[in-house]
Amino acid sequence: MSKAMILTVARPVWHALPSPVKLRLKPLARRALGVRTPAAATGAPIATDGGSVAAYWTDHNVTLHQRFASRQESLDYFHWRCDQYPGYLDLMPVSGQDGKDILDFGCGPGNDLVGFAEYSKPRSITGCDVSTASVAEAKRRMELHATTPCNVIVLDAQATTLPFADAQFDYIHSSGVLHHVVDLPATMAELRRILKPGGTMRVMVYHTDSIWMHLYVAHILRLRDATIPKTLPIKQAFTRSTDGPQCPIANCYTYEEFAAIAQQAGLGASFRGVACSLFERKLVQQSLNDAAMDLRLEAPHRQFLLELTFDAQLNPIYRGKKAGIDLVIELTRPL
Repeated sequence: MSKAMILTVARPVWHALPSPVKLRLKPLARRALGVRTPAAATGAPIATDGGSVAAYWTDHNVTLHQRFASRQESLDYFHWRCDQYPGYLDLMPVSGQDGKDILDFGCGPGNDLVGFAEYSKPRSITGCDVSTASVAEAKRRMELHATTPCNVIVLDAQATTLPFADAQFDYIHSSGVLHHVVDLPATMAELRRILKPGGTMRVMVYHTDSIWMHLYVAHILRLRDATIPKTLPIKQAFTRSTDGPQCPIANCYTYEEFAAIAQQAGLGASFRGVACSLFERKLVQQSLNDAAMDLRLEAPHRQFLLELTFDAQLNPIYRGKKAGIDLVIELTRPL
């Protein structure tokens, strides 16, 4: 059977798997298909410069470099991916941006570009990413959604400025990207520069106060399964858990930490909410009590788990906020 045929059969199964399972299986899948393993995946230390970040994200891809054959197939995938994080579209909407110049900062292979093209009527849509592979895939995918012209460009990962004019965009959307950048304060200052006065930005970054951190990383990966050394500082352990163990940068934040960085860049910040992944809901149902009863689990993680309550949809709640991995913050540039 050819590689193309194998991929055709395997992709539906692959996309149904939770992200952590994909990350563990990906090296086996690459070897089975005869795909070259990049130097970054061999276990050698990775530099956290722009070049290493661009190389990593050109090789890695949230859609497994899938090509969509039709507009409907593309839309089906858009909705499936959003459904893995219930309520996410309410926090990071792709509708209601009519007449605006929109930037999707870190657009990847174009999932949210599809959303804006289908569910808003913007004046313009721009996507940008450091991954050459993802930009090429986003361009092909957007040809299926020809409602609004869309410009997708590759960013120079080594550059310290963005290739856009001052005050060019009414609205900036950045879903799961800013926790991967080399220099967050400098990036935030550039995003402020290209945002129009009075414009808004919605961003999602990984959330420290989450089931992902305090149950999945702190207990399951470090203690139960021992796939991450217990000796690593907890935030370094977190970095290895989300987008592959060799991902150069994957930070997490409390709202207060991220808001302080945004405010230093001259942006107003307001908490919009948290989305809890279906994978995290499953972990709570299966593993919370085992973790809290484990003598090896450090007290801060145990106390976090013991304070959890649950809403009607079985989302875990910590001190009034959902304890999910996706922290959503709205940023504004003052007039």
